[in-house]
Amino acid sequence: MLGSTHGTFTTDFRARVVACGEEPHASVVSLPTATRQGGLDVSGRPLHLAVPDLDRFFRPRSVAVVGASDTEGRPNAGITRQLIAWAERVGARLHPVHPAREAVFGRLCVPSVAALAELDEPVDLAVLLVADPLPVIEELAEAKIPFAVAFASGFAETGEAGAVAQARLAAAVERSGVRLLGPNTNLNAFEEFRDDLAGPAIALITQSGHQGRPLHALQQLGIRLSHWAPTGNEADLETADFLAYFAQLPEVGAIACYVEGLKDGRSFLLAADRAARAGVPVVAVKVGRTETGAEAAASHTGKLTGADRVVDAAMRQFGVVRVDGLDELQDTAALLARARPPRAEGVAVYSISGGTGAHFADLATAAGLTLPTLSAAKQDELHAWIPGYLSVANPIDNGGHPVGDWRGRKIIDAILADPSVGVLICPITGPFPPMSDRLAQDLVDAAEATDKLVCVIWGSPVGTEDAYRTTLLGSSRVATFRTFANCVTAVKSYLDHHRFTSGYRSPFDEAPRTPSPSFRKARALMRPGQQLSEHAAKQLLRAYGIRVPREQLVTSAAAAVRAAGPVGYPVVMKASGPRLAHKTELGLVKVGLTSASQVRDAYRELTDIARFESVDLDGVLVCQMIDRGVEMMVGVTHDPLFGPTVTVGLGGVLVEVLHDTAVRVPPFGEKEARDMLDELRGRALLAGVRGGAPVDVDALVEVVLRVQRMALELGDDLTELDINPLVVLGRGQGAVALDALAVCR
Repeated sequence: MLGSTHGTFTTDFRARVVACGEEPHASVVSLPTATRQGGLDVSGRPLHLAVPDLDRFFRPRSVAVVGASDTEGRPNAGITRQLIAWAERVGARLHPVHPAREAVFGRLCVPSVAALAELDEPVDLAVLLVADPLPVIEELAEAKIPFAVAFASGFAETGEAGAVAQARLAAAVERSGVRLLGPNTNLNAFEEFRDDLAGPAIALITQSGHQGRPLHALQQLGIRLSHWAPTGNEADLETADFLAYFAQLPEVGAIACYVEGLKDGRSFLLAADRAARAGVPVVAVKVGRTETGAEAAASHTGKLTGADRVVDAAMRQFGVVRVDGLDELQDTAALLARARPPRAEGVAVYSISGGTGAHFADLATAAGLTLPTLSAAKQDELHAWIPGYLSVANPIDNGGHPVGDWRGRKIIDAILADPSVGVLICPITGPFPPMSDRLAQDLVDAAEATDKLVCVIWGSPVGTEDAYRTTLLGSSRVATFRTFANCVTAVKSYLDHHRFTSGYRSPFDEAPRTPSPSFRKARALMRPGQQLSEHAAKQLLRAYGIRVPREQLVTSAAAAVRAAGPVGYPVVMKASGPRLAHKTELGLVKVGLTSASQVRDAYRELTDIARFESVDLDGVLVCQMIDRGVEMMVGVTHDPLFGPTVTVGLGGVLVEVLHDTAVRVPPFGEKEARDMLDELRGRALLAGVRGGAPVDVDALVEVVLRVQRMALELGDDLTELDINPLVVLGRGQGAVALDALAVCR
């Protein structure tokens, strides 16, 4: 539904929620049933995604073409011809549907969709070659046709009027029970796939058909593709549906996606979670890193691209490998689909040139790959075939000549036998027959004899050399690249993916299902449609066990003096009121007050400034002064695609100057909270710098997790939370929220 692009999770899922532990193709259940069976988290959002049974979409027994034509020169004739060829390949009977034709391309024509119900066989798929698919949807439902494809354009990609038309179409589909691909899609789902290629396949999902062409062409390099889902505007079936479906297919080794915008961030994460559970890698190009790209994507498919940093963080949380270029998408998906799990994480770089090895090693190390120094014994073994003046520590330089004879294979086998090496990479920057031919063959033969990954970079810009076209591309065990950068990206993604999935625990399995006692306290403090005062916001934090300073809210100078004693000198005094966000800039904060007279004067000054600035106060806070520790910030905001998000970063004025923050989409666990801290450029401050003592990182992590609980439980009712500064004290001393801002829906 179009509404799902605005973060409405509980009503726009086509009842895709299923009970925990559901099997593939599980029946769709209603939201009340899911609630009874534990299928929703504490805020009513789904914890599992029902996987549509798309077998009959991709392999229908019978397909109807509504609006079929054989009038040469008309677009519908070309589409009908292609669909006839596709139906023959997949073994489906094709029924042209047209009210004014007796036959199309020699096939008897059915006059209407209703007449399809009179056929002796069920129709699994209807392809709609009509300008307006809306009137046909109800007819498809009456004919009990489960799937349809709408090619028509002029919907959400065209602007507001088109979005309204798409909303009507989506509502009709919702009522009908028909599952619709499109509108604004194309024929890519019905492309020809080679059936002579073996091994795990790539399944492809694209919102732009043309952007999937390079991956479809991988078949010409011997890489198998199994499916292509061109999702278009996603009025119904979306990227998440195909992602979840492909993740359960045994022939799929990797899923490659070109995504312009997401229909619903939550459904995408649930689908990515399913792929992570199955260990199926997902590689994605996601448009929208810049404002220009986001605007162009919206005009193409009418989708929200989402805040890019949130999209990026959410994808990493669920193991989706994000790349930027289609060439990276091809190379990374191909490697992840076909390579066996690594035996070790070490990378060995082997070349005929010291310069080549050093260059590649520099790029690999900068990207985070580990190049272990080979043991002295292994180096001695290699020097039996490589001159002693050449370095073989890693990178390994053979000097050139050994690759031209029997020594070449010995060297490769010896490197692969090292237990610290899981990946061997050999950059061949240009052809130099016959040595390059011999080297390529030795690498292919060695790859067939090992369960470790062997990668080759063929740097020739020509690409017609026999060593490349026949020897390297003819091997299903060697991963061949054309650039250093793509090789580094793919290998890093390969190692990261297997590390991620080997220890993967779904955060949805551990998401809270019932509200905490804190939730009931917090709800009583919420003020719909208002920004809470600092005092009220701190009460909200206290309800969730987040420490705040000793403080009292007072409404007179005398009361301020009385409060200062129990709070303890020195004190801080601050104006407190709803809609009061920037107190310091207005002079509404006084620090380091050490006497009753200073407190009395500060109260009068604060209230005078408030009257002059027309600030509505609920009182003045007399607060405990805490002046040691590292200032951090923790907050909650709402993303239009993913809903509540949690941010942590350096606090005080640094958050506005450095923008050093990390973000996650709930639910997430302690590991992700610690990973957020590790992403910060200022992470070293928490460990202590220039003689400073380390601070209580555990307490900071606990605050992040408690804020996440608030975000989950309060959901859309808490539209914004900003704890800044959160002072993190020395080890074992905790963290204290000195200021807070909260906005209620």
